[in-house]
Order: sequence, then C-alpha cells, then structure tokens
Amino acid sequence: MKHSFLDKYSDRDSIIHRLDPRTKLIAALVFIFLVVLLPPASWLAYELYFVVAVALILLSQVPVSYVFKQSLVIIPFVLMVALFIPFFKEGTEAFSFNIFSWHLSVTYEGLETLGSVMAKAWLSILFLILLTSTTTFSNILKALEHLRMPRVLVMIMSFMYRYIFVLTDEVMRMKQARDSRNFGEGSNRLWQIKTVGNMIGTLFIRSYERGERVYASMAARGFDGHSRTLDRLCFKPMDACFLAILGIVLALITLLNLVY
Repeated sequence: MKHSFLDKYSDRDSIIHRLDPRTKLIAALVFIFLVVLLPPASWLAYELYFVVAVALILLSQVPVSYVFKQSLVIIPFVLMVALFIPFFKEGTEAFSFNIFSWHLSVTYEGLETLGSVMAKAWLSILFLILLTSTTTFSNILKALEHLRMPRVLVMIMSFMYRYIFVLTDEVMRMKQARDSRNFGEGSNRLWQIKTVGNMIGTLFIRSYERGERVYASMAARGFDGHSRTLDRLCFKPMDACFLAILGIVLALITLLNLVY
C-alpha cells in the first residue's frame, strides 16, 4: 500500500531545510504560542501571521498546494469542537431561531470567537505542516530529545509513526480477505457486526504480539532508548539569525496588535 508520509518533502534543499531541527521546533512552538495568546478578533495580527507563514512556506520550496490541502484536514475537527460557541457566548444577538420548544440565539461576540478559534487553529497547523514537511521525523524526535522531552514520550512517538503504516497494511489485508469471502452478501447485519468485531480483536492480538517481538529484538541489539540518526545536530550562525529575525518580526506583529 502506498502511504503519504508526513516528511515526504524533507529531502529538498532550501534555507528552511538546512536549519537545525531544534531551531525549527523552537520557532514553531513560539509561533503557535503567540498565535494562541492573541485576543479574539485580532484580525490584523492573524493576517500578518498568515503572511509570515506563507513567506516561510515559499522559502521552503514545499508545494503551496500540498500545504494548504493538508491544512484543511484539521478544519472539520476544530469546527466540531467550536461550533457551539456562538450559541453560548453572551453578547449582542445577531439572529435567532426555534427548534421545537428551544429558542437558540447567535451573538456577534460568539461568531467573532468562533472565527478567532478557526484562524488560530489554521495558522498553527500551517506552521506544523511546514515543520514536518522540511524535517525528517527521526530528526524531529532527536530534536525533542535534545530539548529534554521525556524519553518515554519520544519512544512512543517513534514507534507510533513507524508502525501505524504496518498496522494500516494489516487492516487492508484483513479487509481484502473479508471481502473475498463475499462479506455482506446474503447475510444479516448482526453477522456483519460480529465479523468486524472479530477483525478488531484479531488486529489487537497481532499488534500486541508484534510489539513483544519488536521489543525482544531491540533489547537483543542493545537499544538503550536514545533516538539515533545519521545526521548530527549542529546549531549554526544561520540558525541564530533565523531565530533572531523571526523573533523580531513576531514581536513587531504583537506590538502592532496591541497598539491597534
């Protein structure tokens, strides 16, 4: 099965690609932190942060269409969580309607908050896609380890990313075997549910057994919990300049938002 990896464009050569993974990770965290702290309806700041994100995407030489296509995946999930904000936020009523005996009203303040939540989520995911598209996942894990993230969490993320594709292939093979036996034709719904339940149980057992075998093989090879890569992390003057310039730009945007 052909998979779409997070770091499919990490082998390109650009200014962003050549930065140390720790630099990009710190930049992403600072960017997201400042975006999240913005007051609701800070539309000028949202626009300026968007310009910064687009400029970095263009510098990275990652296809803009790919970044925006991937970023739209998060919108439905955020909308599911934030959809009820306009109904519960107090303020000036924009419009109202009745559903049976319920009277629901939507406020302007609630709509502004909803728009702010959507903007913050989209800007954050844009920068995260930029990070994962320009850095191999192994180097991201190594950067997290160097930044003193708990080693257990780094290991869990490493195994999750490595074996999610293996488990996906396993599910597809089980589905193909199920369909080849005329699944769903001439059978009742209860029998179909039972078959799917058996598949889930089988997948759990196989995953558990594979985890035991992987642990035994890694322990036999002397694995000590450290994430190792062929590339050595090196903080260069270019990294310091990038962080300084980005920090100044983000600080100016924040001050401009406070003034206006």
